[in-house]
Amino acid sequence: MALSAREAALRTLGAFRKSGAWSDVYLDSIIKKEGLDARDAALASRICYGVLQNKILCDYYISVFSTVKLNKIEPVVLDILELSLYQLLFLDKIPASAAVDEAVKLTKKFANPRAAGFVNAVLRKVSAAKGSLPEIKAQTKNEYLSIKYSHPPALVERLSKFLDSESLEKLLAANNEIPPVTAQVNTLKTDAEKVLAALSAEGVSATRNSLLDDCVQISGLGSLESSEVFKGGLITIQDLAARLAVMAAEPREGQMVLDACAAPGGKSFMAAMLMRNKGSILAADINAKKLARIEEGAKRLGIDIIKTARIDATARNEDFIGRFDLVIADVPCSGLGIIRKKPEIRYKSMEEIGALPAIQLKILENLSNYVNKGGVLLYSTCTIMTEENERVVSAFLSKQGGFSTEVFELPEPIGKQEGGMLTLYPHVHGTDGFFICKMRKN
Repeated sequence: MALSAREAALRTLGAFRKSGAWSDVYLDSIIKKEGLDARDAALASRICYGVLQNKILCDYYISVFSTVKLNKIEPVVLDILELSLYQLLFLDKIPASAAVDEAVKLTKKFANPRAAGFVNAVLRKVSAAKGSLPEIKAQTKNEYLSIKYSHPPALVERLSKFLDSESLEKLLAANNEIPPVTAQVNTLKTDAEKVLAALSAEGVSATRNSLLDDCVQISGLGSLESSEVFKGGLITIQDLAARLAVMAAEPREGQMVLDACAAPGGKSFMAAMLMRNKGSILAADINAKKLARIEEGAKRLGIDIIKTARIDATARNEDFIGRFDLVIADVPCSGLGIIRKKPEIRYKSMEEIGALPAIQLKILENLSNYVNKGGVLLYSTCTIMTEENERVVSAFLSKQGGFSTEVFELPEPIGKQEGGMLTLYPHVHGTDGFFICKMRKN
């Protein structure tokens, strides 16, 4: 019997709980293996991501209506309660009776059948109280925000150190929104008007981005790989934030560029477009499989100035010393700027995040050796944490006297960045959370 959407979501949530599996990768593998149709695949994705976005809130209401404490509930039963409660509270098109009945079936199939009565009772209580759920009880504002927007208390506390209460709540709310799909138009082959027309011909809804003329916002694309516009190399999927980072670096025709932590290749592709496919770009990464995908992407886009190399960004390469006009250091980070796209990132431990700045500084110091005199070093991350961003740059500049930050200018309303640094926020700019710092070798 074919796997149902709820069963696919349950398996994915279980894999995340047990081993921290990335939900999008795991769920995609299930969808392909089990042959879920488009409708079931979409429902499984919505339930799975919705639970991860609202897990703490779901657990809060389960604890309110359950006669059993959360830590005493069998893990798989708690998974079933979470995905079912999410449907009850957030998916209006699913009848409450269907959500409850399916939960009972899941319990009988995947958990102790005797727990089916307990699951039925809890969900029926929630369903009956849906229009008048009790208010969240919390000792502090941060605790309240943690529960309401399902961000772990430690993360909310850390974010509150550099964001005021209003900005913090707006950020947490934005993290739970479904982000738009942004496509960069391949200006080496076409323009935005032609892309919009081609997408429309495929039945895909798309509009021009308000900030950048050669970017479009896409909805209803379905399978990306099946789109003729994508297969023909007319677009590449990339968030505005990453595009803006490359624009800040100002790659130019004829330059030698190193994209040192290049996977999945978006910044290399964008640099090639801004360089009009003239010059050379070395897209480097430590993962050989990811390099193969960069090569495939470059071929699809018609870019021939990109070469790839497997390197460790922390290890000194004598052949690279002083060789490049531009070095892009988009370093490994906590990823807390892309929670909208990968909701499980919010559950990372603060200890894991705390170890990153030392690695980031080591990479930055090493890559700085590869910049030629007068060249540019771009430091970027997809996180908004000051310890991974401004503090790393500050530590680097205090040790490396040969570099200084440089003013860069981006389209309005972002404008000129006099300090050479910029943090983009989902709730402010509508982009991924992202940090950009442009430095020049004196």
